[in-house]
Amino acid sequence: MPLTLDGCRVDDLIAVLAHRTDPADHPLASAIEQEVLVYEAGPLLAATRQQAQAELVRAFTDGPGVVVIRGAFPDTAVVDRVTAVFDELIAEQRASGAVAGDHFAPPGANDRLWNALEKLAVRAPREFVDYYANPVLALVSHAWLGPGYQVTSQVNVVNPGGRAQVGHRDYHLGFLPSTSIEQFPAHVHRLSPVLTLQGAVAHSDMPVESGPTLYLPHSQKYEAGYLATGRPEFRELFEQRHVQLPLAKGDAAFFNPAVIHGAGHNRSAGIRRTANLLQVSSAFGRAMESVDRERICAAIFPALRSHPAPDAAIAASSEGYAFPTNLDRDPPVDGLAPPTQADLIRRALAEGWDDPKFRAELAAHTDRRRTH
Repeated sequence: MPLTLDGCRVDDLIAVLAHRTDPADHPLASAIEQEVLVYEAGPLLAATRQQAQAELVRAFTDGPGVVVIRGAFPDTAVVDRVTAVFDELIAEQRASGAVAGDHFAPPGANDRLWNALEKLAVRAPREFVDYYANPVLALVSHAWLGPGYQVTSQVNVVNPGGRAQVGHRDYHLGFLPSTSIEQFPAHVHRLSPVLTLQGAVAHSDMPVESGPTLYLPHSQKYEAGYLATGRPEFRELFEQRHVQLPLAKGDAAFFNPAVIHGAGHNRSAGIRRTANLLQVSSAFGRAMESVDRERICAAIFPALRSHPAPDAAIAASSEGYAFPTNLDRDPPVDGLAPPTQADLIRRALAEGWDDPKFRAELAAHTDRRRTH
């Protein structure tokens, strides 16, 4: 049956919200708080990769849809260094007179830095590599999306007095009007959430009064949710039933993009609530932002060379999927697909290429993919 706006019934969502998170299904979790699974980064990383990833997938699908990972960035000095770069970029953006829009809040209410991934890489390559070499980010992204995922990043600073966002689902279907959403068959409604992982790294302590993200745990299981979130009765239910967990600097939250959620109201007197919002896309989907990954890779290569464990940073920065490409000029070699940008970086590191050689080979790789 097709999903329609007229078929959305708030009682159906209420029935879904009655689900409860079973701790027996999530043995690696340290706690369940307000239906949200809470993990400690150390024990999660100490588990076998297969066990940890299988449990995270259960959490995002059959569980509450939301996990909080305490101490995801245990070295908060790295977070502070990256925050300082973000603050510089936001200050420059303000000085230029630019106002960054917000999808679900009034423009100018908050400070928003779009394409923070590329801007950080170009401005501060070493900080970029130290930050994105994080194993928690790689573990969760691979669990939900598999290899070849694409990281994009948007910094959101909610200033004191900043109003809450309306409850919503996220990209892809969540960014379309209901008249367009209705045209997609039900199986695409089920597909959309597995093309994206949503995450947020706390760059400041986030007590509840500062407005950390509001969630409706289990709401990802309501199939008609992409159509429903714009209706008044569903927004009222979100206001009544949402939960909100405080975060400490260095904590991270990850969630299925079909969980109904929104940034909270910053009621504090002086906390600039700062989060790096991570939208991680499947290799088989389309990311929301255009990112010049050749530019990123060229900028961070010297820092990758000196990092003891660069694999996660390579995955976060480069193109890890071979297609689309120009098969006349970039034919498959030893298989069905040509080498990816990530393959090129790994080869360069293994063979000890210098910067000029790497940049030349990287440019040639990009050129082969063009249709001219």
